Amino acid sequence: MEKRTLGHAGLEVSAIGLGCMGLSHGYGPATDKQQALALIRGAVERGVTLFDTAEVYGPFTNEELLGEALAPVRRQVAIATKFGFKIVEGKQAGLDSRPVHIREVVESSLKRLKTDVVDLLYQHRVDPNVPIEDVAGTVKQLIGQGKVRYFGLSEAGARTIRRAHAIQPITALQSEYSLWWRDLEREILPTLQELGIGLVPYSPLGRGFLTGAINDGTQFDANDFRNILPRFTAEGRKANQTLVDTLRQLAERKGVTPAQIALAWLLAQKPWIVPIPGTTKVQRLEENLAAADVQLTREELRDIDSTISRIDVQGDRYPAELQERVGR
Repeated sequence: MEKRTLGHAGLEVSAIGLGCMGLSHGYGPATDKQQALALIRGAVERGVTLFDTAEVYGPFTNEELLGEALAPVRRQVAIATKFGFKIVEGKQAGLDSRPVHIREVVESSLKRLKTDVVDLLYQHRVDPNVPIEDVAGTVKQLIGQGKVRYFGLSEAGARTIRRAHAIQPITALQSEYSLWWRDLEREILPTLQELGIGLVPYSPLGRGFLTGAINDGTQFDANDFRNILPRFTAEGRKANQTLVDTLRQLAERKGVTPAQIALAWLLAQKPWIVPIPGTTKVQRLEENLAAADVQLTREELRDIDSTISRIDVQGDRYPAELQERVGR
């Protein structure tokens, strides 16, 4: 698979990574362990070298899964994980990016991941109670100790990115970016371009919606995170079906799938963008990875932008209490 470089420090990874959250967290029951191990190892065999997890996914079980799956090929891949949440009795209990907590999380993550270094360490969400300079300084120390290789932020605002980058250069920002969430284009993408920071879009397929496999009649598991998202109400899904129908038409003309159009469009935006679609199925994994070979012409990109820009996507991406945690 094509390789791409995140950040000026030169973290080289596959053009498409694997978001592993959904194997353990967020979308209903955890995937059968053997099936999940097979999927992760299948991704390695197909050229994926960036694997994304976090202590809070599970919590903890997703890191353990990756640690076991990737142990035989550890030096061939890059593992990204995250700190930033307080976890009490197995549940999120607010934000916590105090330096002492960051160090505790990293030590625990290293054990679960069966490794001696985290390749890319993100702050999961900006903590308004801890100066970002203290966060960046702590990660800088961990890099100096050889426990972390590269520093990243997730869903941070432009001002925070600049402040953190001045203390410890940021290699990547992980934030939502897709054909149905393009707010990053106004301020964040120019900031990343200026500072030489890569972008790792999560939910590049709109949490599955852009694949065309979800409609207003879809029933989610009771524990599926999408049940609380405004865009995923039955009304929201029905209103946003126009976007999927448009993607499907574009895909049919190209001879590919809607998911591949969505991923190829992301890859075409900047050479330093590395999306991390997640899946539990090998068939979907292969479909997603094949998007790296889909070349969109300038005319096709203009057509996509022109067509999609006329569609008014309905519904916020997060409920109010979670929306407050992004863009700080």
